[in-house]
Amino acid sequence: MKRKIKVIGVDMVKFVKPGMQEPYEIMASKAIRGAIKDAGINFNEIESAFASYSYGDSTSGQTALYKVGMTGIPVFNVNNNCSSGSTALYLARQAVENGVVECALAFGFEEMQPGALGTVYGEKTSPIQSFEDRLDVLYPGLSPDAPRAAKLFGSGGNEYIEKYGANPDIFAKVAVKTRSHAIHNPYSMFDKPLTVEEVQNSPMIFEPYLTRYCACPPSCGAAAVIVCSEEFANKHGHKDAVEIIAQAMATDNETTFNTGAMNLVGQDMTRRAANAVYEQAGIGVEEVDVVELHDCFTPNEVITYEGLGLCGEGEAEAFINNKDNTYGGKYVVNPSGGLMSKGHPIGATGLAQCTELVWHLRGTAGERQVDNARVALQHNLGLGGAVVVTMYRKP
Repeated sequence: MKRKIKVIGVDMVKFVKPGMQEPYEIMASKAIRGAIKDAGINFNEIESAFASYSYGDSTSGQTALYKVGMTGIPVFNVNNNCSSGSTALYLARQAVENGVVECALAFGFEEMQPGALGTVYGEKTSPIQSFEDRLDVLYPGLSPDAPRAAKLFGSGGNEYIEKYGANPDIFAKVAVKTRSHAIHNPYSMFDKPLTVEEVQNSPMIFEPYLTRYCACPPSCGAAAVIVCSEEFANKHGHKDAVEIIAQAMATDNETTFNTGAMNLVGQDMTRRAANAVYEQAGIGVEEVDVVELHDCFTPNEVITYEGLGLCGEGEAEAFINNKDNTYGGKYVVNPSGGLMSKGHPIGATGLAQCTELVWHLRGTAGERQVDNARVALQHNLGLGGAVVVTMYRKP
């Protein structure tokens, strides 16, 4: 019988624009200390640590952790593109579940540069090159000047509109919804409401629908999560701690490159991971109350609704127009403001998603609290590729 995995400590720092941040090791150490305080444990009770980031040198995790303390525990540095944070959480959960340790720390951080994501090691083959090559086959003649991520996710959105005949205003409506949630989140980068017209009239990134307000901003920040066995949690007075009841990671398969742009940006990968989670948990998506999903671009949120099974194939437009993605609807999606408005410091994102969901399941999310939240779902995606889907439950 598998051990029950509890989340007993979470914390994050407010995400900020590049140039406004503290050094990564300072941001990370603040988040770690906050999670330790939240857990009510001593630092030396943590037996393993998993540090996630994309832009950093090989042992940046140690540099950050040493600001908190040096106890000689194993420290694993994790880079899985934009799913790095949830990958660190996956490994921490796995270590506890398999009895390797009783208590593990996952923490993530990023200091990003202004502008679109770029390649750091230009002399090496890009891990996204094969995805771009496939996109060129699907849609030859795409703008060579468009940022690569915008081209990929924008093409996924274009394909969705073409395939299902949806009104392209759904992408703007998602951005408006997301920002309306962020207004109530003190950790969010943006706190001013948007209108559909403002989103649609913002500068074009990738024609014909992807504008600036449909894209997440480069961000800096950190987050940390402490997981442990049920026995450890009970010993420290956490008998009502939130539980990770299922978690799955999926990577690309032949479907990614043999079909269209939506699968190229992870819809099939998401579907496979989500179905594995529902099977593990014995709980269907209809029982989920609150969702944090990877909305790096609003088309990806639309595509992911269907990948996670929040609505049926081709039903995202009705799902959005019926407001089933917000308070009062079937699910509250990205109450934090999501990557779009809260920010997306790559290594911290998955752990910030976890933190947000734990707060809702504890009933401590303040003005953005989802009423009577008992089951939460998390989706964290990285192209190149990996996706982690996690389900949490309030005892």
